[in-house]
Amino acid sequence: MADNAITHSNSSIDMCRLVKLSKHHHDNGNLTVVEDCNEIPFKIKRTYYLYDIPGGVERGGHSHKALYQLIVAISGAFDVTIDDGVKSLTVTLNRPYEGLLIVPGIWRTLENFSSGSVCAVIASEHYDEDDYIRDYNEFKQLTACKRKE
Repeated sequence: MADNAITHSNSSIDMCRLVKLSKHHHDNGNLTVVEDCNEIPFKIKRTYYLYDIPGGVERGGHSHKALYQLIVAISGAFDVTIDDGVKSLTVTLNRPYEGLLIVPGIWRTLENFSSGSVCAVIASEHYDEDDYIRDYNEFKQLTACKRKE
């Protein structure tokens, strides 16, 4: 791992940010493009989407060791809560031309999905179960040095 790599011990929700994606308006509809290393600071290796999410259901509930993600509300709205072990922030996504960039080492939870919402996730890596931290107590242990500062 590179010396400047983002890890659970040095990540911060301040490293996460809303990304305005290009919006091309036309009389016959709008178009938004996401290109790797252009709008987002990583090469795209995986894209997936969540839909038909029942009311009251929570998604996410994990962090990643190395994966970067851009989360976009393609349709509808939902909340994303990000947590770095010290502070947390909830962001409502409801525009298809705006995404939330999440860096490695950040716990994320998605909830409050509106009816018919579609959540697209653009990721820097292929699926790898070993990259996930799925237990919040383990996450808190990995971020313990941040709490001592």
